[in-house]
Amino acid sequence: QVQVVESGGGLVQPGGSLRLSCTASEINIRGETIYWYRRTPEKVREFVAYVKADGSTYYAGFAQGRFIITGVDDKNMVHLQMNSVQLEDTAPYYCRIGGSPWGQGTQVTVSS
Repeated sequence: QVQVVESGGGLVQPGGSLRLSCTASEINIRGETIYWYRRTPEKVREFVAYVKADGSTYYAGFAQGRFIITGVDDKNMVHLQMNSVQLEDTAPYYCRIGGSPWGQGTQVTVSS
């Protein structure tokens, strides 16, 4: 079963940008749907976005127009580009490839 490792989180100011990455343990993953979630302060896993193998995407309302999800690149990684971040975006972020287990997440902290 494919394993994932999230990275790219850190401290960013409101209005800034950063790119999260998800590294897959297997190379034959281009046929899978890729998901990004985040953990709310109430510790509920909240959907952020997905991208299908055909390139179609879907975003949560708060992510629409600000975040961009991309599929597998030539380094076997997937990405979530976060633009115009807000304080409310502060959370650990998690990726999932198909039915893979969740990784350990990467922390995004938005603060002025």
